[in-house]
Amino acid sequence: MSRGWKIGLIVGVIALGVGGLVAATAVRNKHKAVEVKLDTVARRDLVAAVTASGKIDAEKTVDVTADITGRIIKLAVKEGDVVRKGQFLVQIDPVQFQGAVSRGEALLASNQAALVQARTNRDQSKRQLDRSMQISHTAPELISAEAVEQAQQAYDVAVSTYNANQALVEQAQASLKEARDNLARTQLFAPISGRVVRLPVHEGEVAVPGTFSKETALLMTIADLSTILAKVQVDETDIVRLHLGDSVDVNIDAYPDTTFLGRVTKISNSAKLSQTAAGAQTGTNDRAVDFDVEVTLLNPPRDVRPDLSCTARIVTDTRKNVLSVPIIALTVREHEKVPNEQLAPQDTIRAVKKFKKKETEGVFVVRDGIATFRPVKIGIAGDEYFEVVDGVREGETLVGGTYQAIRDLKDGDRVKKAPEPKKKTETSTS
Repeated sequence: MSRGWKIGLIVGVIALGVGGLVAATAVRNKHKAVEVKLDTVARRDLVAAVTASGKIDAEKTVDVTADITGRIIKLAVKEGDVVRKGQFLVQIDPVQFQGAVSRGEALLASNQAALVQARTNRDQSKRQLDRSMQISHTAPELISAEAVEQAQQAYDVAVSTYNANQALVEQAQASLKEARDNLARTQLFAPISGRVVRLPVHEGEVAVPGTFSKETALLMTIADLSTILAKVQVDETDIVRLHLGDSVDVNIDAYPDTTFLGRVTKISNSAKLSQTAAGAQTGTNDRAVDFDVEVTLLNPPRDVRPDLSCTARIVTDTRKNVLSVPIIALTVREHEKVPNEQLAPQDTIRAVKKFKKKETEGVFVVRDGIATFRPVKIGIAGDEYFEVVDGVREGETLVGGTYQAIRDLKDGDRVKKAPEPKKKTETSTS
C-alpha cells in the first residue's frame, strides 16, 4: 500500500469519526430536556378587573361668574372656606348702577305724569265729542258738521297721545327694572352649599362678563364635597366590560396607604379622542379612544380635594372555584384541527388545508416528561390566572414558565422541572 493511500485512509477515518460525533451530539441535544417551571391546573377564585387613571372631583361644582363690568370692592370669603347656599360672597362697586336706577326712577315719574295729563285730555275730548254728537242728533241746526268732525279729530289725537305716553311709561318701567337688576348683580351670593375650591381674583380687580371667555369672568368655584367622584378614562377595548354598579377600588395618590371603595355610577356614551405619543412623534393621525367613567366613592376622606390624581380598579366579573391556569402559561401555536369524520374525503382534505395553519390559544401539558400543546377555551382573566372553560382537567401538570421557555417550546419537546433558585443566606462577621 502506497503512502498516499495510507494518508487518505487515515483522513477518511478521522472525518467519519468527527461526523459521527457531530451526529451523536445533535441527537443528544434534540432529546435534551428543556428546563421549565411546572404548574398545576387547579380551582381558584378569580376576579376580572379594569384599571384606569383619572382625578378626584366633586359631583356638583358651580363657577361663580360676573354678569356686569365693575371693580371688586369686597371679597367676603377665602379659598378653602365652607359656605352655605345664599351666603354673601362678592361686592362689585355699585355707584354707576345706583345712578342708573335713579335716572330710571326719574324718567318713569316724568312719563307717568305725562300719562296722567294725556288721560285727562283724552277724557275731556271724549266728553266734548259726546256732546257734539248729541246736539247733532237732537238739534242739527245748532251745530255744524265741521264742528262735529273737529271734535272727533281732537278725541282721536288725545287717544293717540295717551297710548304713546302709556308706551313711554312701560319703556321707562323696563329700563328701571334692568337698572335695578344690574344693581342687584353687584352683590353675588353662594348658589350652593360647599367649599370654595378656587378663588382667582382679589379685591380691586375689575370683574367682566364672560362674553368671549368663561375664564375671564370666573370669580370663584364652589364644590359640593358631600359626594365625591373619581373621574377616570377607560380604553375602548375595556369599556364594553363595564356596567353600572360595578365595584371599584380607588387609590388616591395623596393617600398612598388607603384604598377607598366605590361604585360605577356613569359610563359615557361618547369617546374622547387624544393623539398618542407615537402619533405625535411620527406626525400621524394615531389617536387614543377613551371613555369617561364616573365612580362614586362610598367612604371618601374628609379633607379630600378636587383634582387629586387617582387610580381605579374596576371589578367587572368574578368566578368562584373555577379551573384556571397561569397567564404566562397561555401561548399561541399553529394547530391542526381534526376535521369532522362525517365529511366526504375531498371535503376532509379541504378542511385539513383550511385549519392546518390556524393559530390557536393553548397550553403545554406535561406527561411523562413530554410537553404536548393542547388548545384551551379561556374565560375571564384574573390578575395572575386565566379561567379555563374547556381543554384541560383539574390536577394536570403544565408548563408555567419561563416566558422564554414557553415561547421557544415545541410540541413534543422533552421538559424537566427547573431547579429552585437558591436562597441567599446572610453571613455575619465578628
